[in-house]
Amino acid sequence: MNESFERLLQRAELLLARIEAVLPQPLSPPDWGASVAFRYRRRHGGHGVLEPVRHVAHITLDDLREIDAQKEKIARNTLQFVQGKPANNVLLTGARGTGKSSLIRACLHAYADQGLRLIEVDKADLTDLPDIVDVVEGRPEKFIVYCDDLSFEDGEAGYKALKSILDGSVSSSAGRVLIYATSNRRHLLPEYMSENLSYTHTPDGEVHPGEAVEEKISLSERFGLWVSFYPFSQDEYLAIVAQWLRAFGVNEEAIGAARQQALLWALERGGSRSGRVAHQFARDYAGQHGLTLI
Repeated sequence: MNESFERLLQRAELLLARIEAVLPQPLSPPDWGASVAFRYRRRHGGHGVLEPVRHVAHITLDDLREIDAQKEKIARNTLQFVQGKPANNVLLTGARGTGKSSLIRACLHAYADQGLRLIEVDKADLTDLPDIVDVVEGRPEKFIVYCDDLSFEDGEAGYKALKSILDGSVSSSAGRVLIYATSNRRHLLPEYMSENLSYTHTPDGEVHPGEAVEEKISLSERFGLWVSFYPFSQDEYLAIVAQWLRAFGVNEEAIGAARQQALLWALERGGSRSGRVAHQFARDYAGQHGLTLI
């Protein structure tokens, strides 16, 4: 009987060990000294991990041109944050390739020596943000939780989760954690022409959005600072091309000669004159001419 009981206990212990192995585990702190940027990833079985980014992209605020107003707002807000002053969660919206993500990375480069750190989180993992906040609690650094290309479709669970996060967990730790998100959608959700029919007018001429529109606005309003980015004009695009070519070591005479090639490069990409396209052209041009990669 005793041997049977012992075997039963052993089997039960093995079963419990297997169950514990597949259950979500508390988020463990990473090696904070390994990097200034980290990625949150949810592994098989639901385990969350903060992974150090070994090679952080080197980009400075001076590298970013033709977005001076946006740069001033976000750099100021970030500096207030690292100095322990009141600062806002930030929503960066607008045209693709105009520097939204690059500006956040440039701020990290500018203020990392003052204790700024960045944690990149995918949209699908935003519901795990309270666990991340718990891990950074008590740390001396300041943390930007960064979500790139944030948007939701109607009915996605993460939409309401983010609303709750912005009002709840993060706001209680606002001195240590802020959310910076980029999106091509101003209100983070698709907008339809039919929603215009829901607007109502009061006798004194005021216009009030309908319930569906209010719901979409309510999420973006939870970001204290909105920063909008716009498509570049031809001159702005060429100025960015010139800036990147200089960074690759191209001389001024060659930069002037490359203008038509840069315009053709943009035309071949559907007429997109974005900062991303300008950088891609500069890399191609520098590569063809045997210049050093930055």
